[in-house]
Amino acid sequence: MSVQKEVKRVTTRTIQDMKVRGVKISMLTAYDFSMSKLVDAAGVDVILVGDSASNIMAGHETTLPITLDQMIYHASSVIRGTSRALVVVDLPFGSYQGNSKEALTSAIRVMKETGAHAIKMEGGEEIVESVRRILSAGVPVMGHLGLTPQSIYKFGTYVVRAREEEEAKKLIHDAHLLQEAGCFAIVLEKVPAALATQVAQELSIPIIGIGAGGGVDGQVLVLHDMLGINTEFKPRFLRTYLNLDEQITGAIGRYVADVKSQDFPNTSESY
Repeated sequence: MSVQKEVKRVTTRTIQDMKVRGVKISMLTAYDFSMSKLVDAAGVDVILVGDSASNIMAGHETTLPITLDQMIYHASSVIRGTSRALVVVDLPFGSYQGNSKEALTSAIRVMKETGAHAIKMEGGEEIVESVRRILSAGVPVMGHLGLTPQSIYKFGTYVVRAREEEEAKKLIHDAHLLQEAGCFAIVLEKVPAALATQVAQELSIPIIGIGAGGGVDGQVLVLHDMLGINTEFKPRFLRTYLNLDEQITGAIGRYVADVKSQDFPNTSESY
């Protein structure tokens, strides 16, 4: 009789140990049960239920329209598909920027209603009070600096952030503040590689990069981008591992042709 090996859940402590040992952390997004099951089985360390679901799943131009209820729906689906990965959920725009009490309420809803393991928030000094309040309730927080898509209308562009000295200094300052407040990790998005490396070396918590070079502690990509499902988004930092857009439309096209020609179903596919 074969004994099934118990799968050990990745925790915030696990990824902290990975940084100490110099083991790179893999992180991908997922938004539903089926895909999260595949991502988890493939050995990804951290699954981010990103507010990028607003773009990927709902077709919005930005991440701003997605609601807390919708994020909870996606996160609940992802949790049911995972047994190993640490699952982190984005707090969406408007669910934490108002005040720390609102931020805590949002974080508690996510944790209670989804079964997720941590939340992620964009911003530095301006959200530190909220970070502390959420952490005081025992909810782990991942930070996010650099390009922060929830502030896209403030920036007006998706270009690389913190190229100028003043903005780079603020980013380093904010990263230290988030660590001191108690964040267990920080995502750095679209910042110069040298700056990201400096932050990863100065901080004791894991730094996960997206478009931040290889000198950080781990990498994150949007699942649909790296699988070639979303073909309209092709930034320099993206490596496409499959061409699923072509493969999926090809398979569907063959199905349509088989139905039209009455090749499907055949006798062996009928009762």
